[in-house]
Formats: sequence, structure tokens, C-alpha cells
Amino acid sequence: HEAEWERTYHWPFMFFSAVLFWNLVGAGLFGFLINPPIALYYMQGLNTTANHGHAALFGVYGMLGLGLTLYCMRGLTDVSIWSQKSLKIAFWSLNIGIAMMTLLSLLPQGILQTYASVEHGYAYARSAEFMDQPIIHLLVWMRVPGDTIFSIGALLLAWFVLRLWIAPKKN
Repeated sequence: HEAEWERTYHWPFMFFSAVLFWNLVGAGLFGFLINPPIALYYMQGLNTTANHGHAALFGVYGMLGLGLTLYCMRGLTDVSIWSQKSLKIAFWSLNIGIAMMTLLSLLPQGILQTYASVEHGYAYARSAEFMDQPIIHLLVWMRVPGDTIFSIGALLLAWFVLRLWIAPKKN
């Protein structure tokens, strides 16, 4: 028993909901991980910072921008021709892709670097010697699945927007 306004604003609200999630996880949890003074001494500038940056910047501001874009497009286009399937796949691909990037690659690298920073010093944690270890190479490659899924979502969303302006058709 969905109201008409709920259907027309579903995807902008879904992207706004993602903002809430990534604000909690990316900005909150990952931000707090790197910002206490002792953590700043050992972690700042390692992959823990990149982890926070990816999750907080795209997760919050990227999703906010996409939500606002869809909100504006709702008034500029006929919502009845929107491809709900495309938006659903794009939304979940973007979110799952960021989660995989952060949890499978950046966070584990950052934790290993932090351990190396505490044990051997910050310079070692950023050195070519440390970064050339097999486990680091594996973690760098572990980013590829998340990047691929994220890219699928980004391309699908771009295709969705382009189709609305160039060749709109009923689905």
C-alpha cells in the first residue's frame, strides 16, 4: 500500500539512506579509528586514512550528490519511465563496491601498516620494503572485485541518466 509520493521518491530516499549508513561507518567508525591522538601518531597517512576517505567522502558526499541528482531529475523527467531495475542494481553495486573496497583491501592493509608502524616505525610502514610483501600485493589485488562492482554501478547509473535525456522510453 505504497503511496504515489513514496514510489516517485523511492530512489532518492534510498541514496539518502546510504548517506546515513556511510556517515555512521565511513565518517564515524573509520574516522574515529584514525583520529584519537595516539592513533594519529601511528596511523595518519596509512591506508587507514584512505579507508576512511573512501567510505566517508564517496559514501557520504557521493551518495548525497546522487540522491540530490535523482531528486531533481524526478521533477525534470517523467518518473514513470525510470528503470527501477537499473537504479536498484546501480544503488546496490555502488554500496557493495565501496564496502568491498574498504573491508577487503584498504582496512586490512591499514591494519597491517599500523602494526608495522608501532613495531618498526612510521617510515617502515610506508616503505617500498613493506609495501612489496606478498600479503600487501594480495590485498591490493583484493580491491579489484570491489572496484569492478562499483564501476558497474557507476556506469549503470550514468547510462540510466543518459537514457532519460536522449531516448526516454516506457519500461
